[in-house]
Amino acid sequence: MTVVRKRQVSLLDTQYYHCISSCVCSAFLCGEDNHTGKNFEHRRACVEY
Repeated sequence: MTVVRKRQVSLLDTQYYHCISSCVCSAFLCGEDNHTGKNFEHRRACVEY
């Protein structure tokens, strides 16, 4: 059974969390795509805060 994120995360106990997500069709979320040469590093600021 799943638990709502509000009940899983406690910033009083742990201030830092490692979040993992996957992208559709092996698309790059951050960094440089070696296949196309495009750089998606500008997206990192949206993920880190």
